[in-house]
Amino acid sequence: MHKNSKRNSNPRVSHTEANSVDAEKEKNESENNFVELLPQELTFKIFSQLDIRSLCRASLTCRSWNYAIRNSDSLWKPHCMTVRAVCRREIDDDLESGYSWRVILLRNYQKSKVKHEWLSGRYSNICSPISLPEKTMYPMDADTWGEILEAELER
Repeated sequence: MHKNSKRNSNPRVSHTEANSVDAEKEKNESENNFVELLPQELTFKIFSQLDIRSLCRASLTCRSWNYAIRNSDSLWKPHCMTVRAVCRREIDDDLESGYSWRVILLRNYQKSKVKHEWLSGRYSNICSPISLPEKTMYPMDADTWGEILEAELER
């Protein structure tokens, strides 16, 4: 009890100390944050070297990284072009609808992985819905299932 009353006896000092600690911490983080220190073009060049998973993880690092990554739509375009190899129709439809590259990737990435596995014949030996691996499935439209069926019939 004695400690608590001592701590509360001078709240102004503790508030000031807390502010100075926060300010020092913020200053140190800012000094170590290349997004805030480097020119935007160089920051973009660094982030453009990341794969999709790393780019998403980097966006969770701090607010400035999140802002830089989310608002650099061209960072997402090369990844969308990779997904487009499997989901051409879906990507083109999303482009026509005016979605950003980042949103297009979010909408189609998981679908492209599942669709690629189906098209490559990974599930050709599936005999019943019970045999399907639940965790890797993704809802797909009738056109996508038509593409998959055509690929299976050609095997």
